Amino acid sequence: MKSTSIRRRLAGTAAAALMAGAGVLAAAPMAAAKANVLTIDKVSFQKPIVQVKVTYSCDPGLDHELVANARTLGTGSHPEGIAAGTIKKDKLVCDADSHVAQVPMRPAQGSYFVKGDKVEVTVFYFDNDGFSYAKETTVTVL
Repeated sequence: MKSTSIRRRLAGTAAAALMAGAGVLAAAPMAAAKANVLTIDKVSFQKPIVQVKVTYSCDPGLDHELVANARTLGTGSHPEGIAAGTIKKDKLVCDADSHVAQVPMRPAQGSYFVKGDKVEVTVFYFDNDGFSYAKETTVTVL
């Protein structure tokens, strides 16, 4: 009899702890679940610049830049086009919300793009230690 009441108390305590933990998780801000996320919204071309519109969110206090790279895929009509662009850390707004950035990518010297090129665009965060993360890639035709 004594062991049954102890088991009931333990079960009740465990259930209460589970409910309290679930309440804390339910009350946690949604920003924690979406921090350091990148989404490519649109790629556009205004000769000679390829531009990518990115929706981003990042943790406050992180020391990183948003980087975008573009390269042509399968073009035989001209040399491979490569381009890069960066949004510096002081231009990023890192808080609980999502924000939009336009990242212009300038072609490397001797490199270019033309209308109709199939391009791969990649965006990611790059930190001071050389790590990249939250990589997002898309392929589109200019």
